[in-house]
Amino acid sequence: MYPAIALAEALCRRAPGTSVTIVGTGRALEHIMMAEMPWKHATLRVRGVVGRGFRAAVSALLALPVAVWQSIRVLRAAKADLVIGTGAYTSPPVVVAASMLGVPRVIVEVNAIPGIANRVIGPLAHRVFVSYEQAAGCFRADRVVVAGTPLRDAFVASPPAVGSGRIETILVCGGSQGAQAVNSAIIEAVQASSMIRERVTIIHQTGLHDLDRVARGYRHVEVAAEVVPFITDMAQTLRRADLVIARCGALTLAEIAACAKPSILIPFPQATHNHQELNARVVERAGGGIVMLQAELTGVRLAQAIEELLCHPERVRHMAEQSGRLRKTDSAGAIVDECYRLLGTRSP
Repeated sequence: MYPAIALAEALCRRAPGTSVTIVGTGRALEHIMMAEMPWKHATLRVRGVVGRGFRAAVSALLALPVAVWQSIRVLRAAKADLVIGTGAYTSPPVVVAASMLGVPRVIVEVNAIPGIANRVIGPLAHRVFVSYEQAAGCFRADRVVVAGTPLRDAFVASPPAVGSGRIETILVCGGSQGAQAVNSAIIEAVQASSMIRERVTIIHQTGLHDLDRVARGYRHVEVAAEVVPFITDMAQTLRRADLVIARCGALTLAEIAACAKPSILIPFPQATHNHQELNARVVERAGGGIVMLQAELTGVRLAQAIEELLCHPERVRHMAEQSGRLRKTDSAGAIVDECYRLLGTRSP
């Protein structure tokens, strides 16, 4: 959703009269994301196929023709001039519908290893925008543009301040839906370390389903953490943090870099083609973060890593500087420019 929102912002900034319809699944979290957005919001009855078991996968595949028909109706109602697929399982039916209607179409792939959805619909796209060079080989070379990850305007507004390297506030974020393993590890780390309890304020995004358990964990050790199910203003919250503990989706990493924040990165081990670890290794090689695999994750080990950084602010400052070097904030504009070229229309 957030790459889609970033591109919608860029399109409307370039041409204020642009009409945008964002197509999703209608889940509760999606409605939270879209609540304050000015654009139309359409939903499809579609589900994921990969990793759901045989019967659920078959059921999801059988629902695709209906989703394509719904998409045709959405595109006709919108009088669409362009379709942008940003991945996940809502993209294939919309891109297929656009192909059937002759509407120009592009896709955006933000991960180092493209997901199944974008691999399937890649041949139907006139342009494929990727964030990482290594993703380009999965698509036709004459259609690929390495553009980086589109970020929302809030992350582009001002250059980040690196800070002193002292860690006073830690942001814990397991992705928009939270991550139970990360949630448990940070609670155990706080329990294990008096240094963390005494010196650090914690902002913790838990996801919608783990809020009560995590809040109880902090209360048990008498830590007044800021525990929330979802963060709507992530740009402002990231700027408050001195260290980020997070999953490793490409968008999350791009937002961390945009704010020049050092990080402890815990890849989701079941991510398709292990793309989260590959994403995280890019940051680690640049010196902007520390990768900690979930198979090796314990509260004690996480506490040790945090304490090490608390005792060495010069290292934290260096990580922040290296993280900021990965900052790339012109991707959405570059994608919009190329979309106008595809349409044969000069950008206003």
